[in-house]
Amino acid sequence: MNAYSMNGMETIKVLVVDDSAVVRQTLKELLDSDPDIEVMAVASDPLFALKRMETEKPDVIISDVEMPRMDGLSFLRKVMETTPTIPVVICSSKTETGSENALRAMEYGAVEIIQKPKLGTKQFLEESKVALCDVVKAAYLSRNKRRMPLAPMREVAPKLTADVMLPKAPSGGVIETTEKVVVVGASTGGTEALREFLEALPEDAPGIVIVQHMPENFTAAFAKRLDGLCRVGVKEAADNDTVIRGRALIAPGNKHTLLKRSGARYFVEVKEGPLVCRHRPSVDVLFRSAARYAGKNAVGVIMTGMGDDGARGMKELHDEGAWTIAQDEQSCVVFGMPNEAIKLGGVDQVLSLGKIADAVVHKAR
Repeated sequence: MNAYSMNGMETIKVLVVDDSAVVRQTLKELLDSDPDIEVMAVASDPLFALKRMETEKPDVIISDVEMPRMDGLSFLRKVMETTPTIPVVICSSKTETGSENALRAMEYGAVEIIQKPKLGTKQFLEESKVALCDVVKAAYLSRNKRRMPLAPMREVAPKLTADVMLPKAPSGGVIETTEKVVVVGASTGGTEALREFLEALPEDAPGIVIVQHMPENFTAAFAKRLDGLCRVGVKEAADNDTVIRGRALIAPGNKHTLLKRSGARYFVEVKEGPLVCRHRPSVDVLFRSAARYAGKNAVGVIMTGMGDDGARGMKELHDEGAWTIAQDEQSCVVFGMPNEAIKLGGVDQVLSLGKIADAVVHKAR
């Protein structure tokens, strides 16, 4: 079994499948820059990839969804049939078709979506490297969920906290109201966890704001998909959207989303900013804003995901009197974010995924 090189063992072996030579080369360069990851091979289409896998199995596959000879969805189904323990990360363009196919791939068993990298500024490529390498490590951990302890990630860039977006609230500064608001954070495995959670909510559920780590342009398609499945309305959050009963707002990819309050009205602020806890949007930013502007009027939920984004924010929510819930290890794809929140002492209740919706409705009455 492979493990991180920082533990003195082998690196994570990645197979990259994409019909674009530029994309293959860019992905290889970004991944090879991390000493814990090794690109074992690149392939221009799935048939070449399947041939390569006859002689050597990768730990993680990164695959496009739109390729000649065999499309990425067919390739994914083939991998799921023959080697289901190998996690597949979908690398997709930000077109409407690409977004829809990427979400369909998540339903078929892909563990994560990343946006195709493109040549740009040094900051863009550095942020792409951070996101890409973290996704590969999360995907690797997901194949051994519930059994493998999370290894600490190697820092490849400064890790900023929510301080860069807004200061921590003074303790006890929020007046309690009768209207509650729910804030939710998730990452790896979160797309399907959120679907199950939102599908279980009644149509008059309290207003919800969600951060799911997902690339730019994919969150709108994700929200649209959920809106067609759930009794509550679901939409991608826009700046100044009101948080209302019976609706969930999903933070747009590549933008931070904060909860704000004006009188009795809760609304969201969508804004630019640096990566916080290696992410944009960041769960910590949402949770800190909820601690500041909702306090004991909030219910906080942290779900499956790698790393610690949201852990400090959940502790702040808890300290301000909010009721806080973490998804349990058994139902998580990766028990990283909930575990870190639990270790910080910021969690009131640990529940399996199937019980979270009922608990939220009960606590938000």
